[in-house]
Parts: sequence; structure tokens; C-alpha cells
Amino acid sequence: MFSGIIERLGTVRSASVRDKAMDLTVETGFPDLELGESVAVNGVCLTVETFDAAGVATFHLSGETLSRTPLDQLKAGSRVNLERAVAASTRLSGHIVQGHVDGVATLASVEKAGDSYALRVFVPQALRQYVVEKGSITFDGISLTVNELHDDITRGNQAGFEVGLTIIPHTWEHTNLSTLSVGDRMDVEVDVLSKYVENLLRFSPSLAKAAS
Repeated sequence: MFSGIIERLGTVRSASVRDKAMDLTVETGFPDLELGESVAVNGVCLTVETFDAAGVATFHLSGETLSRTPLDQLKAGSRVNLERAVAASTRLSGHIVQGHVDGVATLASVEKAGDSYALRVFVPQALRQYVVEKGSITFDGISLTVNELHDDITRGNQAGFEVGLTIIPHTWEHTNLSTLSVGDRMDVEVDVLSKYVENLLRFSPSLAKAAS
């Protein structure tokens, strides 16, 4: 489990796609990695397969991961957001993030807003029911607050909505957001608590009746 608070920016050393899978090598800067531990790379929970004392780690991405995320766009030199799994004693400064991506979003616009940045991100319509104003959402592994929601948006032939975000200087400078361009794809993970609530109401008629 993660919190969506990015620990550092890593640099992709190599990204090799073969047989519908990818071998990814990242300069993480973490000197004390452990074999088999989980690291969120742009919000995707990946397993450390090898590492060295300098923190250069390798990960294997299955075809399933590549089909559900935009990690196949990574190449040597790409900057990626990194977070190690939370410990029981860690402050949960963000929100509960599983590293299990729900879909692919698209950066729709970026505007300077004082010393911060105003972003709008296009999200597929299937995730709309899980997103609320002032709630939490994760883009590329970053725990962010939904400032605004703009419904009934269409990009190409895909229906969706746009999430309005305000990015403070610290987040802008310490994540990969400053390296993205309009049109770039991003991993999106909605708040898992909303999915549990939906599931409880779906399979518990008494709860659903009480809620209505």
C-alpha cells in the first residue's frame, strides 16, 4: 500500500519491450532496496527483481500491466515518480493508494496560476462515479485533491470528464508533472474506499435500501 506522497524522481535507464512485456531499469536513488519489495513507479505497483547499492533497480512489467497503463511510453531518460510502500509507523499524508491502476487519463491543459499551476486532466467516463469534488485521486502515483469537475467532455470518440487540479510549487518541482505536455497519458487510480462502498451497496440490499 502507498500514500501517494512521492519520495523522489527516478530516471529510466532502459525500457525494453519484448513478447508483449517490458523489462524496466530505473535509477531510483534508494540505497537500501530489498529483493521482492514493492515500489510505485508512476503510481503502478511494481516488484523489485534486481538492485544494486546505488539503487539501480530492475522491474518486469507483464502484458496485463502494459495494456492497462501508459508505462509503455517510457524510454531511457524518462523521469518517473517513485514511492516505496508505507510502513505501519508512517504518517498517511496523502490517502490510501494501492498502486492498482484503474485507467489511463490524458493531460488536457496546464496554466500558470500565481506561483502554482492549474491542470485539467481528462478521465474516462467509467470512473466518474468514484470521483467527487474535494475528494482524493491519484495521477501518476501522486495523491491530489479534486478542485473542480467538468462533466460531459468528449475527446476523439471517448466520453469522459475533466478533473481540475491546483498543483503547488513543491509538488510541481518534486514530481514528473513539470515534464509532461498537453496530450500526455497518465495513470489514474480512484479512491478505493468509494469502490468498497459501491460493492457493499450492490450486494447488501438492506444497506442499499437504507442509503436511499
